[in-house]
Amino acid sequence: MQNWIEKQRHLVDFTLASLARRKGKNLGLLAVYAAIVFSLASVLLFSHSVRREAALLLADSPEVLVQRMVAGRHDLMPAAAVDKLKGLRGVQTVEARLWGYYFDPVAAANYTFMVPTRDAPPPGRIKVGPGIAATRGAGAGDVLAFRAYDGTLFSFAVAGTLDSESALVSADLVLVSEADFRTFFGVAPGLYTDVAVSVRNAREVRTVAEKIAKALPDSRPILREEVLRTYDSLFDWREGMMLVLLAGATLAFVIFAWDKASGLSAEERREIGILKAVGWETSDVIRMKMWEGALLSLAAFLLGYAAAYLHVFYFGAGVLEPVLKGWAVLYPAFRPTPFVDGLQVFTLFLLTVFPYTVATIVPVWRAAIVDPDLVMRS
Repeated sequence: MQNWIEKQRHLVDFTLASLARRKGKNLGLLAVYAAIVFSLASVLLFSHSVRREAALLLADSPEVLVQRMVAGRHDLMPAAAVDKLKGLRGVQTVEARLWGYYFDPVAAANYTFMVPTRDAPPPGRIKVGPGIAATRGAGAGDVLAFRAYDGTLFSFAVAGTLDSESALVSADLVLVSEADFRTFFGVAPGLYTDVAVSVRNAREVRTVAEKIAKALPDSRPILREEVLRTYDSLFDWREGMMLVLLAGATLAFVIFAWDKASGLSAEERREIGILKAVGWETSDVIRMKMWEGALLSLAAFLLGYAAAYLHVFYFGAGVLEPVLKGWAVLYPAFRPTPFVDGLQVFTLFLLTVFPYTVATIVPVWRAAIVDPDLVMRS
């Protein structure tokens, strides 16, 4: 075993020296190889991280959301329906919610107006998310004016800014009192946007959803797991779109790498002939070339993956962020939590390192079994 390890060490030393003799060519290949790994790894790391953040945020959301549907569209829920939900067996709590969207022409952005169930601001005052505060340059004590549903200009005093740590969900959020919300959007008393239902036993969520559908035939119960699946599908689609855009560059590199790996230059053929002439076995030559392919592809993989990790988790993935994050105007200052999926790394490793290493074997074997004198003369 010791002899085998010593032999491999000498082969690696010789391989590194051989790579250094063709420094320019190998550095160019390494740079292109690492750039391809960087692009693919950045897409995978960022989309996986955003998907995981969404799952963590939705973990505390209610198990079931109930919306009233009229002619296939979302409509306001009457208070009588809310009372009916409270009487269903298995339901723990029922919260009628008030929220809506508002387009602000000043910032050319959509805001979410919401009445919090606890600690709502007093009438005439609002709390705004960090995205709105930054866009409108508003702070505590300032006054923001918005145009109500009937064209009336509404002025709100800013009571405070929401915590920047929750920017991912609160960047475009405006918290108002119930009275202000109803006046601003023209929502009559006794009507709500939707209802959040929590279930006593997590295993009975689907059963409770069926009961809700029977009790309120004009409603649509939305399960938390369905929302998670929707987010997964959305991020899968965006991830796939980015990978398709990168497919052209990846294919060009694959052709280039395959051509480089499957063919030997005259210098490499001469080197193999000399090694055979001085007593190297065919198996030693193949091992040496395998080490060459493995070292080059492994270095490109590590460089590309490390650069992608820094790009996504320390520099905010500025290249991919607008495509993968969404279409909102007020982007929160979102920095993904570092997380690496082992299966994802292994898959990317197999797809980038293994093919190149294997592609180097066949041409080397063909050159190594030919007479050394003939190889050097050719």
